[in-house]
Amino acid sequence: MIQLEGSRVLVTGGAGFVGSNLVKRLLAEGARVTVLDDLFTGRLENLPAAGFDFVEGSVCDAALVTKVVAANDVIFHAAARNIVVSTRNPREDFETNIGGTLNVLMAAREAKVQRVLYTSSTSVYGNPRYMPINEDDQLSLLTPYAVSKLGGENYCMAFYESYGLPTTAVRYSNVYGPGQDPANPYCGVIGKFIESLFEGRPPVIHGDGNQTRDFTYVDDAVAATVMAATSDRALGEVFNVGTGVETRVNELAAILIKVTGVDVQPAHSDRRDIDNIRRRVVNIEKARRALRWVPEVTLEKGLQRTVEWQREKPSRRAAGPQAKV
Repeated sequence: MIQLEGSRVLVTGGAGFVGSNLVKRLLAEGARVTVLDDLFTGRLENLPAAGFDFVEGSVCDAALVTKVVAANDVIFHAAARNIVVSTRNPREDFETNIGGTLNVLMAAREAKVQRVLYTSSTSVYGNPRYMPINEDDQLSLLTPYAVSKLGGENYCMAFYESYGLPTTAVRYSNVYGPGQDPANPYCGVIGKFIESLFEGRPPVIHGDGNQTRDFTYVDDAVAATVMAATSDRALGEVFNVGTGVETRVNELAAILIKVTGVDVQPAHSDRRDIDNIRRRVVNIEKARRALRWVPEVTLEKGLQRTVEWQREKPSRRAAGPQAKV
């Protein structure tokens, strides 16, 4: 079992949505945190005002990665190009999501770190045959993003088997919550829906809205990530991180309309080619058994917290917290 208190911990992509929430949790655990981020989609204002070191740079820079990784004991590798960027530019997706991951793993092997935790995605399942989705179910790679995230996973497992590098991967399912800024063009659907409602506009649903997702509150995702990174039972394993609850996008919009109190009806537009999954809900039994992790935040409670955060966000932004550089 890895103890985070006092450990030197690197978070790649730590200025992003999940990464910055992870940084806050690690600081609360007493870890000595360094963030590596090129600020392509991450934002300094996502991070706490102080208490950590910040290195601006890309995981594609092998020399920089080698230097930064060598100074740390545990690596949380969350840096990646997201699904929107990956679809628009598959080469950049490959260089960052696969090449960057290989840089991290090679540096970690050289430095003999205690653990590499890799953040993957349930995008690797595509349109599954059965529900809920198990970790060992057949995969269906429908986007360049899915290909690259699985490539990173496979490299992690190969380094564990070939070199004994302690690695673990988690597959996130539609993580949402405070810190997912709708001003960011790569923000998820929940932040965009809330922003529309605040402006009195109907949330725009792509397609008929009967497509389903397993929406995971960010604090639950972070808790699972930390448990997977510290448990000996997680070595060489891949875990689904979701809720096991399937929600239609139409239901999501209805809950948000109720929570915000805005009297509008959702609008519909053509479905997006980059998000062509009809149904998704994951089985989290493996994480429950091995890690003793279960999600604690219901969708309605998580959406209420997210709405409250977005209401307060302008004052947060005015405060302008800056990372330690």
